[in-house]
Amino acid sequence: MSDSAREVRIERPESLRVVPSEPTPPGPRETVVEVVRSGICGSDREVFTGGRPPEFVRYPVVPGHEWSGRVVAVGAEVDAGLNGRLVVGEGFRGCGVCPACRRGDNNLCADQYDETGFTSPGGWATYLTLPARLLHVLPDDADARSAAALEPAACAAAATLKLAAVPGERMAVVGGGSLGLLATQLIASTSPAELTLVEPNAARAEIAEACGAGRVCSPEEAKGRLASYDAVVEAAGASGTADLATRLSRPGGRVVLTGVAAADSGPPDPAHLVLSQITVHTVFGAPSRAWGHAVSSFTSGALDPALIITRELDLGEAERALRDLGDDRGRDVKTLLRP
Repeated sequence: MSDSAREVRIERPESLRVVPSEPTPPGPRETVVEVVRSGICGSDREVFTGGRPPEFVRYPVVPGHEWSGRVVAVGAEVDAGLNGRLVVGEGFRGCGVCPACRRGDNNLCADQYDETGFTSPGGWATYLTLPARLLHVLPDDADARSAAALEPAACAAAATLKLAAVPGERMAVVGGGSLGLLATQLIASTSPAELTLVEPNAARAEIAEACGAGRVCSPEEAKGRLASYDAVVEAAGASGTADLATRLSRPGGRVVLTGVAAADSGPPDPAHLVLSQITVHTVFGAPSRAWGHAVSSFTSGALDPALIITRELDLGEAERALRDLGDDRGRDVKTLLRP
């Protein structure tokens, strides 16, 4: 293992250091992964700024719930054949025995909230030690760089599975960030009659079209298409976007909400939901079944996370990347860190 191993450590809000590290030896049923790439998302910025609810973070913490890497060591009771394999890993460390875990909602474990990069060490490091049961093994020739964005793809998969798209439907996605663009790709693979992405940043139109969007429009333009879609995914998490998603849905349509607005001046109107008989689902993270869908879509070629990767930085530039994350003026979507 590398003598120059390092990790990003957030001691407390607004206090970040890149420090030397030693890999934690794997215990029984654990593995050590050498990280190839790790991603950055808005929830990492919340950890840095202190904006994440206290029950969903434990300081000090090594962030990084989006990552890809290769197994370099295995503990007792782990198949030695995992050594050298390219893998990604689920974030939620559910207990496996509570009612939520038993029904497949391991992201809603009733025992305790424990997630890689928030309460357990994450992938902004040279090495990551985690339970082998969380790993998804990828083909040896898979693109490790692209695979680093499979965690948000799994969250998008959770949304599209609940959306239950049928070929020939009219579909819309509100929000052209990572989740929205990955959801667009997954919906495009279901052969929709129409697929619209609603995104205020016109610089992302080219990426959106590459992801399968037939139309890209601003939120203001979208207001001219209310009640036009069979199903809508909301992936923006901004004030008013949940309401817009429900109003884009036709009567009797379906909406999946994935974003969490810090403050919403215009939340969905319950009277509209009832009178239009709209079915609303919500998504928090990705259970194992969504990970399976994302990984199989990636390995089959139906999903290409590389389309949303717009920048790579050295691990030592993590703080710069976090501070840049709030700037939506440009084309940047997904930034990766190189450990």
